[in-house]
Amino acid sequence: MTRQVWYEDFIPGTVLTSAARRIELSDIETYARLTGENHPVHMEDDFARQAGFAGRITHGLFNLALIEGLKAELGYFDRSVTASLGWTDVRFSAPLYPGEYVHLRLELISRRPTKKPGRGLATERGFLMKADGTEVVRGDHLVLILNRPEEI
Repeated sequence: MTRQVWYEDFIPGTVLTSAARRIELSDIETYARLTGENHPVHMEDDFARQAGFAGRITHGLFNLALIEGLKAELGYFDRSVTASLGWTDVRFSAPLYPGEYVHLRLELISRRPTKKPGRGLATERGFLMKADGTEVVRGDHLVLILNRPEEI
C-alpha cells in the first residue's frame, strides 16, 4: 500500500503529480453511454469541427472526474479520505481530444479540524493538465480526511 496522506500530513503548499494517461475515443463513448450525455460535440467529428474544434472532444465532467481517478491512482488517500463534500470554482479551460495525454497536478490548499475528533476538513485544488502544459480543467475539492490512526 502507498504511504497515506492523513490529516497531519496534509500540508498546505504541497503539490502532488500523477503519471500521464492517454485519452482514448473509447473514453468518450463509454462516458456518454454511462451518463446518457450524447451531445454531438462529443459524438460526431463533423459537428465538433463545425463548432470550432479539431474533432470530437471529451465531456467537461469526464475531465473533472479524471482528476479524481488520477488522484486515486496516486494511492495517497485510499484510507485517509472518507468523503467528498463538494467542488467549487470549477473552470473548464481547454478542450481535450482523443490521443492526448493528461496528468493531475494536485495542490493541497488548506485544512482545519472538525468538532468531531479524529478527522478534519481539507481543500485540495486539482488541475488536469495536458502534456504541453495546457490546463484542461481545475477545481477546488473539499474532503473529509481522517487523522492518522494510533496504531500507525
